[in-house]
Order: sequence, then structure tokens, then C-alpha cells
Amino acid sequence: MGRPPILPADKKLGLLVRVMSGQLTAAEAAREAGVSEQSVSNWRRQFIEGARNGLSGESGRDSEEASRIAELTQENAMLKATIGELYMELRKYGRSAPGRVPQPRGKTHPVRRVN
Repeated sequence: MGRPPILPADKKLGLLVRVMSGQLTAAEAAREAGVSEQSVSNWRRQFIEGARNGLSGESGRDSEEASRIAELTQENAMLKATIGELYMELRKYGRSAPGRVPQPRGKTHPVRRVN
């Protein structure tokens, strides 16, 4: 996840309103906020995109979250099925299966070789 925002959203909004109304330039707003002019331009772009989506009835974040949840639900179902199949495979062979490789118990440490 990215780093936390430098300024709270309400401060960014205040600066953007002043920039968009012509009270400040992007460079002046950047100096006031202690950020780059590119950051102010990015905030302005994000603000306009959000307003456009809100006015058109779209919510980009909601649809992104819904598709991500659907994707994770599908992946979860696949993983559960795989675990179930592996569990049944293990039960089929049981604990005393011939040719079974014993697993070490307790803490194991890799062998370190010294040159």
C-alpha cells in the first residue's frame, strides 16, 4: 500500500477550489502545501474525474471493489476445492503408506557450509 497522504483531503480540496477559481496558481498552491506542482495537478485531475463519475452516476471505486471481491471469492473457492482434493488424496494413502518419506519433526535448520 502507498504512503499516507501528505495533506488531509479537506486541505487539498480547499487548495483546489482556490486554484480552480483563479485565486492561486498551481505553483503557488504547491508552495503553500509543501508539495510539487505535479502533485497539485494530480489532485486536480483526480478531483475532476471523481466529479465526472459522481455526476454520471458511476462510482469507479465501488465497481473496482466489487470486481475485486468477485475475483477473490472465485479464487477462494478454487483454493478450497484444491485443499479438499489434496486432503482426500492424503486420506487415501493414510499415515502408514509404504514408501512414505518421513518428515522431520521439531525445529530444523539448514546445513551451513563454510568455505
